[in-house]
Amino acid sequence: MTRLTKLASLMAGAAMALSASIATAADYTLTISSWTPPTHGINAKMWPAFIKMIEEATDGRVTAEVKLDLVPPPAQIDLIEDGGADVSIIFHGYQPGRFVSAKLIELPGYPGTAERGSVTHWRAWNQYFAGLDEHKGVKLIGLTTHGPATLHTVDPVASLDDIKGLKLRVPGGVGSDVAAALGATGIQVPAPKVYETLASRAADGVVITTESRKGFRLTEVAKHMYDMPGGLYRGSFAIIMNPDTFDSLPADIQQALEEKVFGEPLSAAFGRVWDEIDEIGIEATRAQADNTITVASEADQAKYKELTKAIIEKVIAEVAATGVDAQAAYDFMMQEMSAQ
Repeated sequence: MTRLTKLASLMAGAAMALSASIATAADYTLTISSWTPPTHGINAKMWPAFIKMIEEATDGRVTAEVKLDLVPPPAQIDLIEDGGADVSIIFHGYQPGRFVSAKLIELPGYPGTAERGSVTHWRAWNQYFAGLDEHKGVKLIGLTTHGPATLHTVDPVASLDDIKGLKLRVPGGVGSDVAAALGATGIQVPAPKVYETLASRAADGVVITTESRKGFRLTEVAKHMYDMPGGLYRGSFAIIMNPDTFDSLPADIQQALEEKVFGEPLSAAFGRVWDEIDEIGIEATRAQADNTITVASEADQAKYKELTKAIIEKVIAEVAATGVDAQAAYDFMMQEMSAQ
């Protein structure tokens, strides 16, 4: 198990500093690999929430500390599998073709919050997808999805028609399918590179979370946000752990983590943070006099619903090709997301 001697510098929030002091008294210290900027919500809120959960579940015997930028975002899963760190969060879209089932939760049209989406994601995985073993080599300890994604552009976008011909940074997964359907040209770069991509005008905009207006400083380089109610898509993430690290822990600690932290509790906790930081992104946008928020017209909402039917059908077919009942899984997700 990797042990750290100090917390990575510039971590946001007093919770991180508190965890660093507790770490010296813990029996086991996990290394968290994080790939977002220091002040991003993943570092400022998600990892502190995770650390608090594992400390409380184990009566302080297990804690964790964060290291930044050990490897690029797409390489996080290999880092954890190889034991270079103990825990990380991965975006499924960075590994095209590997996490096929994850695309189902990313589809547009679901109602509800990121917290509800994250819980639904975990429940659907347990019921339909666990047997696919898509996370082979690592221990899956949680699933989460960010809130409804929005479009952020250098120049104003007033309608769906304005998106045609734009060069957009796309995330992979369903987000990339959506951009293509809207007539945009997609370029794929990891989220931490979004700011420089837009600042250099290598792209006209980005489809990404609302929280990114604060977390990735989009208020500076993409001053206009186009909001499709219900979201353009949702992004799928997994919280993963090195299995040897977990196996090396005493049985009572393993049990405490499995019962009190891993699975639905952790998924829900990360979902709540996505919801919280989306609001922070909205506030950051409204605080800038030169930033704008345009909500899609009812006509464009109806047009988008019709346009994305083909994407939904395509993804259901892709997931069905793995051997699971993809239509049943999609219906289950829609029912779970609607039950709020």
